[in-house]
Amino acid sequence: MANNLFISYDLITPGQNYDAVIGAIKSLGSWAHVHKSLWYVNSALDHEAVAKMIRAKMDQNDSLMVINASTNNFYCFNVKDEVLKYMQQQWYL
Repeated sequence: MANNLFISYDLITPGQNYDAVIGAIKSLGSWAHVHKSLWYVNSALDHEAVAKMIRAKMDQNDSLMVINASTNNFYCFNVKDEVLKYMQQQWYL
C-alpha cells in the first residue's frame, strides 16, 4: 500500500549539511519539496519506518515529524513534550 507522507524537520546546528537528510527523503519514492523543511512523499514504507530511516541521518538534537495522511498517524523525534502531548490528545477528535 502506498502511503501519503508529510515530512517536516528542523536541523538545529547552524551550517548543518542537509544533503544526507534530503537524499534519504528523495530515496523513499515520488516526492515534492513543499517548503524549505517540508516534503510530501508517496512511499511504500510507513511513517515509522520512514522516520527511523531519516532520523539515522540527523544529529541527536534535530527534530523530525512524519505524518501519514493515508492512515492518519504520525511518528516523531525531539518534539517538545507539551506539543507531543497536545497532539496525542487532539489527534483523533
